[in-house]
Parts: sequence; C-alpha cells; structure tokens
Amino acid sequence: MADEPRDGRGRPRRELAVETGLRGVRVLVTRPAHQAEALARLIESAGGEAVRLPTVEIVPPADPAALNAVLDRLHEFAFAIFVSPNAVYRAVPLLRARGGAPKVLRLAAVGQGTRRALNEEGFENVLAPYERFDSEALLELLPRAAVAGKNILIVRGEGGRERLSETLAARGAHLSHAECYRRVPPRQPDAAALARLRQGDIDILTITGLAGLRNLYDLMGESGRARLLATPVLLVSERQARAARELGFNAELRVAAQASDAAILAGLLAWRAARNSI
Repeated sequence: MADEPRDGRGRPRRELAVETGLRGVRVLVTRPAHQAEALARLIESAGGEAVRLPTVEIVPPADPAALNAVLDRLHEFAFAIFVSPNAVYRAVPLLRARGGAPKVLRLAAVGQGTRRALNEEGFENVLAPYERFDSEALLELLPRAAVAGKNILIVRGEGGRERLSETLAARGAHLSHAECYRRVPPRQPDAAALARLRQGDIDILTITGLAGLRNLYDLMGESGRARLLATPVLLVSERQARAARELGFNAELRVAAQASDAAILAGLLAWRAARNSI
C-alpha cells in the first residue's frame, strides 16, 4: 500500500485537510453552555471560529416532588429509557442518592451520546441503537414481546416527544415519566454573539434541538429575523429541518448523520467543501 501523501512538515494531507477545512468560517454554536465546548474546540481545530450562543438553558423541573415520587418507585420498573445526555446528568445523582439503580433494571438510551453518558456514569450493557439515533430506532429494539405488560420509565425533560411513550403503550407497556429537567430560553443571551448574527457576521448555524431553534428565532426579534432566515444551517435531524422550513428559513439546510460533535464537524466540513467546489 502506498504511503499516504504528506505536507511539507511531514503531516498526512488528510489531517491537514481537517485542520484547515473550516479556515475563516464563522460557526454559531447553540448547544447549552455546559455542552458546547467540545464542539467549539473541534471547530477551532479545523481552522474555524466557534461563536458561542447557547439558545437553551437546562434547569430543574417545575415539579421536583413528582420526579422524586416516581424515582422512589424505581424497583417497580423493568426498563428505564434515557432520552438525552441531560437526562443522564440530571437523573443519575438522584438515583445514586437512592442507592443506585436496581440490578434487575435494564437501561436503554435513545442514541449513542446518551449511551456514552451512561457508560461514563458507570452503567454498562445499555441498550441503544447503533445506526439511526432517534426514538424510532430504539423502538425497533423494543418489540411487543419485550415490553408487553412491563413497567417502563422514560427519563426525559419536560415536554418531550410523545412518540416513544405512545408506541410503547400501544405495545402493551405501562408507562411512567421521570421529567428531570426543563429547557428554557437563556436568561442572559450573549449580546455580542447576537449582534454578530444580526450583522451577517456568521457563516453557518449549528442547531441540535427544536427548543434551541425556536429560541434563536425569538431571540433575533423582527429586526434580525431576515438575516437569520438567510443563514445556512446544519441540524441533526430531518424533524428539525422541517421545523426550520416552517419557521421560514430559506438558506441551505444540511442534516448531520448523527447528533454527535464529530458528526456535526463532518457535516460542517462537507458543507464547506461543497461551497468550495462551486
């Protein structure tokens, strides 16, 4: 096999392409502040500028008593399904305060990011899809025979999608919800980042959730909305892309293969490469 082509400093050209692939590109990172840095560093390592503007804050649930009541019944459940890394980060300390998860409780995750979060917290053998990363993919791993008559706990934020619950209930499962956080608009959005977006000083947006998309739309106000809607967007699901179109986005929309930081970076690099080829 031939040696990989290298640059003048001896580095593989493939690595150099990643390091310079976003050179000069200004990317808006809208993940919550506590989850944004890994993606921002990847963008910067590829030569881009990561402009941080969290459009969602994760806060405690409105009714912590209801959450505590359902977690006190953890021994009654056959499955606990975590829908996001935030569900893991918010719920696991509460589980530990109760002595941990019962050994008979099977843990499941909607996607690989959530599975990794559970693994990092010490939970192994987590059921999770490995190709598509959404509720529909997880449901393929939970047929009627596996869930009928079982008590299943869905650990999520307030106002989560009902597709997972509705389908499992239709398959004969008994559903409960542990709503362990809320997504709220940022209380003090970064004025400088908003100003840059209004002035057209952002080349592409990254969106990782519907709440963040809608909050960004609201934050821009009527005066800045035209500029926002004309800015290219990288999203992480077709559902988000449809919502963006419904809001009036008229620029290029791209959907990353996954919601992971690496997949978002790959999507940004593909977008830049496509623009360079025009």
